[in-house]
Amino acid sequence: MVLAASIVLKLLAAILLARVALRDFTSQKITNGDVLLLLSLGLGSLQLASVVAGSWWDTGLSAIAALVLFLALFPFWVLRRLGAGDVKLMSVMPFVIGGSGLAMFSVLLLIFALVTAVAVKNPFLLPAGAFRVYVQHLDRKGVVPFGVPISAAAICTIGIQVAYGLGAIS
Repeated sequence: MVLAASIVLKLLAAILLARVALRDFTSQKITNGDVLLLLSLGLGSLQLASVVAGSWWDTGLSAIAALVLFLALFPFWVLRRLGAGDVKLMSVMPFVIGGSGLAMFSVLLLIFALVTAVAVKNPFLLPAGAFRVYVQHLDRKGVVPFGVPISAAAICTIGIQVAYGLGAIS
């Protein structure tokens, strides 16, 4: 029962991440409310998983990773290379993913970030005309909605974790 509640919280976080990605793509904004709600869902899921496992290692690792990410990304915000919402979203991801899923999340984030960078720099590779015009607009403004690859990587990682938790992957 506790594991099922943890999975439900992860699925709710995945739905919220999809909303964050859509909002970041359309308006280049990640709200504090969404970040706080993700933090709450992630902490709740981590606490439930810690009770099931009988160990708080994953929670401690997540807290350390969140602090390291915030301290590492904060200077990029100060230099205006990264948005404040992106920094906060990345800092919350260790709580949403859990310490055990950080390696998988990192690999997926690298892949999605490369795809996003290629799409923004080469919009002529994109199929739809309106989408291409929008990406060209983003390139002219000099912004990249980094919340999209962060959310995509987190959603994929959550999907794999849920499948593993349900026994679909052993």
